[in-house]
Amino acid sequence: MFKKILIANRGEIACRVMATARKMGIATVAVYSEADKEARHVQLADEAVLLGPAPSRESYLVADKIIAAAKQTGAQAIHPGYGFLSENEEFAARCEKEGIAFIGPKAHSIAAMGDKIASKKLANEAKVSTIPGYNDAIDTPEQAVEIAKKIGYPVMIKASAGGGGKGLRVAHNDKEAFEGFGSCRNEARNSFGDDRVFIEKFVVEPRHIEIQILGDSHGNVVYLNERECSIQRRHQKVIEEAPSPFISDTTRQAMGEQAVALAKAVQYQSAGTVEFVVGKDQDFYFLEMNTRLQVEHPVTECITGLDLVEQMIRVAAGEKLTFSQADVQRNGWAIECRINAEDPFRSFLPSTGRLVRFQTPPTSMNQGDTENLYGVRVDTGVQEGGEIPMFYDSMIAKLIVHGRDRNDAIAKMREALNGFVIRGISSNIPFQAALLAHPRFVSGEFNTGFIAEHYGKGFFAEGVPHHDPNFLFALAAFVRRKSRERAASLTGQLPGYDVKVGQDYTVIELGKGGENRYVDVHVDDFPGQHGVAVIQVDDKNYAIQSNSRLNDINIVGTVNGQPFTAQVERGTGKNSLALQVQHNGKRMDALVVSRRMAELHRLMPFKAPPDLSRFILSPMPGLLVDVAVQVGQKVQAGERVAIIEAMKMENVLLATQDAVVKNVVATKGESLSVDQVIVEFE
Repeated sequence: MFKKILIANRGEIACRVMATARKMGIATVAVYSEADKEARHVQLADEAVLLGPAPSRESYLVADKIIAAAKQTGAQAIHPGYGFLSENEEFAARCEKEGIAFIGPKAHSIAAMGDKIASKKLANEAKVSTIPGYNDAIDTPEQAVEIAKKIGYPVMIKASAGGGGKGLRVAHNDKEAFEGFGSCRNEARNSFGDDRVFIEKFVVEPRHIEIQILGDSHGNVVYLNERECSIQRRHQKVIEEAPSPFISDTTRQAMGEQAVALAKAVQYQSAGTVEFVVGKDQDFYFLEMNTRLQVEHPVTECITGLDLVEQMIRVAAGEKLTFSQADVQRNGWAIECRINAEDPFRSFLPSTGRLVRFQTPPTSMNQGDTENLYGVRVDTGVQEGGEIPMFYDSMIAKLIVHGRDRNDAIAKMREALNGFVIRGISSNIPFQAALLAHPRFVSGEFNTGFIAEHYGKGFFAEGVPHHDPNFLFALAAFVRRKSRERAASLTGQLPGYDVKVGQDYTVIELGKGGENRYVDVHVDDFPGQHGVAVIQVDDKNYAIQSNSRLNDINIVGTVNGQPFTAQVERGTGKNSLALQVQHNGKRMDALVVSRRMAELHRLMPFKAPPDLSRFILSPMPGLLVDVAVQVGQKVQAGERVAIIEAMKMENVLLATQDAVVKNVVATKGESLSVDQVIVEFE
């Protein structure tokens, strides 16, 4: 067994590998860019080596620097994680050549299966079901349009070296095929250094289901059941679960056996994933093979009780699998939510900056521990006070739960999301909470078009469902009442000016456009009992009990005997006097005041925000890749104005109305800040 390994990655996956290495008694070496010098994975490692500047092409993608770091520190093996060089056959071969074990499949397997075009041809030869398409590299957008027409819309335009949603577009017409080809090539070139693109038929109402496989150097290959990955946005997975609520045991076995046959055909060693697209009649087609550890591997670890990172390390060290296919378990139900640094209320634009607060929900499962299951686990590479840079992927954490069944897992996940505190940047937690509450998700009746179908026009705060909205008003009144009680207990107050606690309040829900909602509440407390009160809202009583402190963001307690976790804190900016209440993805900004103050508040005029419709502003920090307009040009609503690159994704800014360009303020190649002016219209 290795004594020291180097992890050629960053973020949560680097921390994840270190957890298992520590369990196995193996020393670890971290590598990092200048942007990651204070990162969590650097602090957790036994040693750390600086690779270079922040851009990944100058640091994490430079094989020479990583090999040199391994030699410098005496690391006997390299674990590539996922992304970066994890599916680069040249890097795997180079490691072997330099006498360093690559903790992953052999280079010939990566070359055969990591290339989407070659893998489809091999799958056909292995008699694995494949999707109709054009499996050779396409050179021009015009050629892409012609091929798409022959296959028949809709089609998927995919980068051959793609993965993780990068370099992938769905086209429904000639215009989308033409533009999608260019975007795919650019993303693929920037993310993988390989701009080859191919096209295949897009299966209508598909489900994305993948089979986890594991092989060793002794010819043994097993499949570790499936993962359901159909909840996707822009072809990037949002929620994953194991097992799938859709496929039958017969389909599971057939898919697993095909995945094993494909892996054996290329003498696959290590962990890998064979992805399938599955139709509504459970007919399935090979999509691609990921020759690496997947982001969503923890859900498989939960239901099988296997540490996949440990298995990868043992296989790389030449050990034989200690179990057969008949030994693979399937216990309980696991769900994973990807917590991303993005603002769901602003079209999911990337959000970068400092993590002012980062507090995970209470956990009972840990990375690398397969003994203590049926609980909550958080995989992350960040910590409070850390920086979320613009150079890398937007995922900052993975929240994993393991329940007795699917309903138990959903309930655990919703409660865990309620207790996940992230401040300083925006996160997609409200969106995750809304998805978990959606009837279609709860029923398991969904496909890869679920988010586009139900949130095609965007995700808006007012659209977040809540099973009992009045609970938010009751909770705001409860917290305000306890604050008044504390203030009233302070000694030395001037007679006649002392704080009056009161029992009758009005909770004012502050609307964005000045459309406020006024709700009268009545509070009864119990003398001698701390943290207990009954709040009456619209003839319904909410008996709330909580021992949380007033300065805690997380409020944990019971309401009418049922446990709850919510977040309450004082607002900021113009709402600094308000309370921000969050529960089950719903957020409310509320003033809790006396009845008289509420009467006066109704008379206050609303100050409308300034009109910014004449400007195209940068919605995020990022690099201005292109400005598609010039001074004096007439543009129409929906026309492309600029492209910003952030977190390895291209974001296209469109004109919202017909206008004439008055001034182009920013220049191509400039690094932009949030709300920086790019273009001004007349």
